[in-house]
Amino acid sequence: MGINMTYLYAVLGWVVWCTLHSALISIPVTEYMERKLGDGFRFYRLFYNIFSLATLIPLLFYTASMRQEPVFRWEGPLGIIPYILLATGIGLFIIGGRNYSLFQLLGIAQIKRGGTNRSLSEYGKFVVSGIHRMIRHPWYLGGMMIVWARDLSLSTILTNLVISSYLVIGAILEERKLVGEIGEPYREYQRNVSMLFPYKWLKAKCTGKPQDQGSFNKETTNHRPLSNAILPDVTSGLVPVCRRERR
Repeated sequence: MGINMTYLYAVLGWVVWCTLHSALISIPVTEYMERKLGDGFRFYRLFYNIFSLATLIPLLFYTASMRQEPVFRWEGPLGIIPYILLATGIGLFIIGGRNYSLFQLLGIAQIKRGGTNRSLSEYGKFVVSGIHRMIRHPWYLGGMMIVWARDLSLSTILTNLVISSYLVIGAILEERKLVGEIGEPYREYQRNVSMLFPYKWLKAKCTGKPQDQGSFNKETTNHRPLSNAILPDVTSGLVPVCRRERR
């Protein structure tokens, strides 16, 4: 019974962390905080990152303290799989992150600039490039690959299921906001590019037919600046779906 409660505490801890992490950066909360803090809102992104990390560390330690024998090991011919998952996940983070400003992500740019721009990008036009022609959310996919790249105990499986569900739900919620911000170009992007697994891109490669990139691949200048839609509800700012090209 004690062991079962330990599992329960770990799962509840991750659910609470994921919920807080999402809620603190949601549109209603950020708009409320911007009204209340005024010019001080430029520190909000940095506070959000510090709070997320400070609450994540003890949760990671608690989860790691639950020492259990794995119920599944990547052994034999499968032994190479976790290394592939880990390498691919890290690669997706690196490639997907090329379109974003690190200083924006950390919240430093907002403080230095003295503004409240919530965008993670430094650019000004909605264009799709690189890995985002294959999948819409490489960071979400990379995150899921990384968490599953290890031997699996019962607590690990439960934790991974919570995190993976959180990433999928987060991607869906983010896309609703992006559709609201960008409109039809983003809907066309959704129709032509897969969300997580690049089956549309692979299908085009296998059949020899070019993938329909649609008009979202062209410069779009008549859309208002992306605001909260670029700030993630989940995964520390992961909505790597579009790039803003320098004018």
